[in-house]
Amino acid sequence: MSFHVIFQPSGRRGLISAEKSLLEASQELGVDIEAPCGGAKVCGKCKVKIEEGYFEKFGLDSQMSHLSSLTEEEKRMLRPEELGDNYRLACCAKVQGDILVFVPEESRGAKQIVLETGTDRSFQLNPAVKKYYVELDPATLEDHRDDFIRLREALKKKFTDLNDEITIDYPVLLALPDVIRKSGWKATVTLWNNREIIQVEPGVVENAYGIAIDIGTTTLAAYLCNLATGEVLNRDSMMNPQVRYGEDVLSRITYAMMQEDGLDKMHRAIVEGINTMTARMTQAKGLSPEQVAEMVLVFNTAMHHIALNIHPQYVGRAPFTPALRNSADIKARDLGIKIAPGGNVHCLPIEAGFVGPDNVAVLIAEEPYKQDAMMLIIDIGTNGEIDFGNKEHLLSTSCATGPALEGAQIKFGMRAAPGAIERIKIDPSSLEPRFKVIGEEDWYHAEQKPSAKGICGSGIIDGVAELFKSGIIEPSGRFNMKLSSPRIRRGADNKPEYVLAWSQETSLGTDITITQGDVRAVQLAKSALYVGAKILMKKRGVDHVDSITLAGAFGSYIDKESALVIGMFPDCPLDKVVAVGNAAGDGAKLALLDTGKRVEAQEAANFVQFVETAVEPDFQVQFADAMYFPHAKDPFPHIQHILDAVPKTSKKAV
Repeated sequence: MSFHVIFQPSGRRGLISAEKSLLEASQELGVDIEAPCGGAKVCGKCKVKIEEGYFEKFGLDSQMSHLSSLTEEEKRMLRPEELGDNYRLACCAKVQGDILVFVPEESRGAKQIVLETGTDRSFQLNPAVKKYYVELDPATLEDHRDDFIRLREALKKKFTDLNDEITIDYPVLLALPDVIRKSGWKATVTLWNNREIIQVEPGVVENAYGIAIDIGTTTLAAYLCNLATGEVLNRDSMMNPQVRYGEDVLSRITYAMMQEDGLDKMHRAIVEGINTMTARMTQAKGLSPEQVAEMVLVFNTAMHHIALNIHPQYVGRAPFTPALRNSADIKARDLGIKIAPGGNVHCLPIEAGFVGPDNVAVLIAEEPYKQDAMMLIIDIGTNGEIDFGNKEHLLSTSCATGPALEGAQIKFGMRAAPGAIERIKIDPSSLEPRFKVIGEEDWYHAEQKPSAKGICGSGIIDGVAELFKSGIIEPSGRFNMKLSSPRIRRGADNKPEYVLAWSQETSLGTDITITQGDVRAVQLAKSALYVGAKILMKKRGVDHVDSITLAGAFGSYIDKESALVIGMFPDCPLDKVVAVGNAAGDGAKLALLDTGKRVEAQEAANFVQFVETAVEPDFQVQFADAMYFPHAKDPFPHIQHILDAVPKTSKKAV
């Protein structure tokens, strides 16, 4: 008997024989879990967390009772709070039913590659948080002013342009009498927006610190900045810990609605992730989280609501109305975020629907609203956002590309981590492949030790493009089973597949294939992006784009030619297709370092016109046409030479 086992955040899943340990299951499915003792049950490093409940996205009911009983080794090596929070040791827990397993970061053997870098951008340094050193007149029997008034008047006397109505955060007020007296009436005051005292420190303190975080559906990218200089001091990233509750926003909205404590679990998970990165980044620079005075967060609308502990149920149903559209400033302590006690969390505004603050961050980074040229900006992720237009008129939309482009929903899909196939080439004559694996410098060759464990997003885009270019799949996406090659076969489910790597070429001990289902998943994702872009172009009244900007990690890693060959976006000269890295993260940093960008963000959110593409009358027809490679009707003159080289047998429409 076998049961379904899903590992998050890797997204790997499969049928596992009963009584196999979770460690054995992870090895079978290509999931790296730390086990220095080799499963001898003595190191305690293979900690995993079991998620309970019914997960509608997977059609899976996961319960602790679906595993073998707790062992003495686990009772000895797991802390009481871990046992109470559904932790098990993967080497001890045996599969006895369907189960969803979350592998915490400290137990992961291979860290996913998350793009933290973006583009160098000029900005005006004008943060919301600034420090002011003052020397106060000591209190006397003749001077009856209270400590707060004494401090405020000292600020006004030295810095005459400050607001007359300066207030003080309550926890800061509680500590104020001790701080100023123990420091000999000499202190550095931290002001937020020059109107609220959020920190008072003894003596002279020059530097202020802030953190910008891009909270993606799948990944988090964080930046620790010196607000006094504008310097990025440290970067960090991690998988979004909410992945265990669903791989896309609709799954998480459903989880919040179906589970009584669903929202609370997801909110605590993201806050825990934020606090973990904050602690890691500050510790690495000899700082403490309490020295961080402000944080800027960007995210899509669903992630925005969950992070702010707002129930997302109404975002997930028409008319997709958010609880709060404008930018927001919230005390970090109210969210459970561990920075300075009086620290502020700033959230950029929502545009509309699922187009959230992360897309606004992309806009203030790329500034299409200041350009004459027709710019198409695509932020490719689990939830894709598209912007099109210029300074005259700017349109935006969102599209549910799903997690296929990040390796999920692909039979041998995995996140971008060591062991993932990231580049693929197929010889059009022999139909033999070549591939490159993350973590290896060179393309794989026979003498090399097998290291391939699966295929990541950039690899699956290459793979599908190469299958089409070599004639293995037709424009409709169907396999051409008339071709003679041992690599083109029918799998155990009797459906067509292509063997990318034989078992002896992988570390899994099994063949890695690209299946008919994988091709369909890519078609659905690329069609969503293409139709979104074309509808915006039609609304704008133009039939071409001057440039295409690919934002986000995925856009930076994919091969531009492969993406155009499969029709992921409308035709454009390849030299006008540019990848800009994590533009949402860049926008978050700009908003952290320059309050002017926050004003610009609100203006941009009001200027851009949101289009709900799914309600367009011809959406389904356009979507069906876009399922073809590269498209059923639209011309692609800039890659026509490549399309002309596709074997004639593959050009037959099916």
